[in-house]
Amino acid sequence: MKFSKLTSGSVAAALVVALAIPVIQSSPANAARDFSKVTSAGQAGGLAGLEAECRKEGQLNVIALPLYWANYGDMIDGFKKRYGVKIDEANPEGSSQEEIDAAVTNKGTKRSPDVFDLGLAVAVKYLNTGTYAPYKVRTWNNLTGAKTVDPTGQITPNYTGTMTIGYSGTLGTITKLDDLLDPKFKGKIALNGDPLGSSAAMNGIYMINKALGGTFDDVSKGVAFFKKLKDAGNFINVNPTQATIASGQTPVVIDNGYLQAGVVKEFAKIGKVWKMFTPASVGSTYNSAISAWAPHPACARLWMEYTLGEIGADVWAQGGATPTLWVHLLKTNRATAAAKASIGKSKIVAEAATPAQTAAARAYLKTAWPAAVGTN
Repeated sequence: MKFSKLTSGSVAAALVVALAIPVIQSSPANAARDFSKVTSAGQAGGLAGLEAECRKEGQLNVIALPLYWANYGDMIDGFKKRYGVKIDEANPEGSSQEEIDAAVTNKGTKRSPDVFDLGLAVAVKYLNTGTYAPYKVRTWNNLTGAKTVDPTGQITPNYTGTMTIGYSGTLGTITKLDDLLDPKFKGKIALNGDPLGSSAAMNGIYMINKALGGTFDDVSKGVAFFKKLKDAGNFINVNPTQATIASGQTPVVIDNGYLQAGVVKEFAKIGKVWKMFTPASVGSTYNSAISAWAPHPACARLWMEYTLGEIGADVWAQGGATPTLWVHLLKTNRATAAAKASIGKSKIVAEAATPAQTAAARAYLKTAWPAAVGTN
């Protein structure tokens, strides 16, 4: 599942005021154009052509986008206000694999997702299978990693972050991994999702494993540590959410740092403290893609242009995620002060596993993980 962005205000709304919105008129060319085959804005009559057709479609279907995750609440609101279309938000706590499953299950219906937000391992798994509609946004050449992740434009890296351990300040201060074995953490430690389908969960295991001297090629040390936590009664098979954190059900959460930063802010508003401990620098980049079966193909492409453009990059940055457009924005002095205040002027790149390493790790975890900690 995806979990934690909590910011106030709408950056997207503010930027809309600053940017002129062109007057859109439909044209006969639009009527004859097959937007499900369009691979760039240029083929769609530019953004004006995409917008005109999207307004006709009237809706965009997104999936697995919690409002508190990487500032997606503001992202969704900004898109709706700018283009005047409805957004259907399915299964906000879903995993990357569940996004693909939903598209396959609902193929050919108006309920099928239009766009995806996927962890790298799942995204790459479905490359060249006919699952995605290739599309290169106008900023594609300026997106870090776009050309190396997938030069065909089936998937596009969008934002990244570093894993960390977030926890309630009432539990003291964590300075080393073995602190988590203390009886005071009994029934309190949760991992974001199932590592067999969740990138966040997989990266959580990688982080622990690396801190213990393990490598991306062998995660056994990380699994053994989680088994210790389970045997001590400290690890719980509960997917952490905004609600479980607020209620105190999951006062220790292993998840993306940009999500934990949101909890820090929200806790501060009510006089509470949420701390973070990062035993090793591990992370990964998420990826945007358009479903090959998108029922609203123009809106899907317009969403890609919006989120992977300057407005979307600013929204993600203010949510604590580092957009792949960030380096370009810094070089061109186009990064906003609010974004720089949120994620800093530079970016420390966390180590990331390759898709092949993750596939091998998941093959091992298929039996090793349930044996170590059980199942959700």
